[in-house]
This record gives sequence, structure tokens and C-alpha cells, in this order.
Amino acid sequence: MYESKLKSRELDTLFKAVLSLKSEEECYMFFEDLCTVAELSAIGQRYKVAQMLRDKTTCHAIAEKTGASTATISRVNRSLNYGTGGYDLVLERDKKRGE
Repeated sequence: MYESKLKSRELDTLFKAVLSLKSEEECYMFFEDLCTVAELSAIGQRYKVAQMLRDKTTCHAIAEKTGASTATISRVNRSLNYGTGGYDLVLERDKKRGE
């Protein structure tokens, strides 16, 4: 079982709340209340960068397409290569769903 360095009661409660969401619409409602537009935009951008890195897109093309800085692209790449495997888990599930 994975043990996060960030584990806390507050995050446990938040993640259980996220897991209770049943639709994309509910996700939009919850995350729009929880996060700022800039925070959601940054999260969405990081996920797009991860998808593109997994598809072997060049750093230059990713920056051009997403507007992400080279620092953001580098950070996402580091997480993909040396992180906990969270990106890979979700990217693989997206691939199976055909997204």
C-alpha cells in the first residue's frame, strides 16, 4: 500500500470528498468552488503536459501548444520519471477509456 509523505486528516477528508463525486458536472461544481480559476488552469495544464510527454512530444512543441513554461514541463517530466506513479495510473486508465 502506498504511503504518502503528505498524508493528513484534512487531505484524507478532501480525497474522500473527491471520490464521492459521481459525474463530470459534479466535479466542475466542486472544483470551481474549491479552487481559483488559475489553480484549475494550472492543474489542467500539468495534466495535458503529462499526456504530451507520454506521447513523446518535444518540450518545444508542448510549450507552444499548452503555454506551459519549461520549468513546469520539467517538473511534470520529473514526476513522470521519479514520482509515485500517479500520473501513469491515470494516463493508463484514460488510454483504456479511449480519451
